[in-house]
Amino acid sequence: MKNVSTKLGKNLYIVRHCKAAGQAADAPLTELGLEQATKLADFFSDKSIDCILSSPYERAYSTIVPLAKKLGLPIGLDERLTERVLLGKDHPDWFEMLRETYEDLDLCYEGGESSRMAMKRAAAVVSEVREGGSSNAVIVTHGNLMSLLLKHFDSRIGFKEWEALSNPDVFQLSFLNDTFRIQRIWEG
Repeated sequence: MKNVSTKLGKNLYIVRHCKAAGQAADAPLTELGLEQATKLADFFSDKSIDCILSSPYERAYSTIVPLAKKLGLPIGLDERLTERVLLGKDHPDWFEMLRETYEDLDLCYEGGESSRMAMKRAAAVVSEVREGGSSNAVIVTHGNLMSLLLKHFDSRIGFKEWEALSNPDVFQLSFLNDTFRIQRIWEG
């Protein structure tokens, strides 16, 4: 029999990385982004964080390093938190193409990943954290994947909400038994 108490009182803080110098996997945070990361560490310092997971991309990892140092916690890197690849090459109409993937979750461009596929991998991370022993976890990812993860829990979230995200941004997913609540608690 599954231990039901592992699902009680879980708070997951989904974080979009701070301001970065680009979109490449090794793009560093800007000077402003480094300042934002320090402010995020202060913001989270009273939330009893006991688990930190991050995309391995430099901008995501660097976003949470100040908090990890402050709390003395390791950062678990998880490839499933990397940004969603829309298509395998640059395209002048990428913005409109992205919009279409919020309307058709199975739309998949050559060399890319559908919204549903991206949602599934991000939701698997959340599920594992919920089943694990932590009560207050920080999960650092990227804008498109963040919005798709939130859409997994609330189908009303779409392209418009992705456009409104800031760097950084933080949403709290609170789980109590089989109910949950999504709340935006930071805008950068």
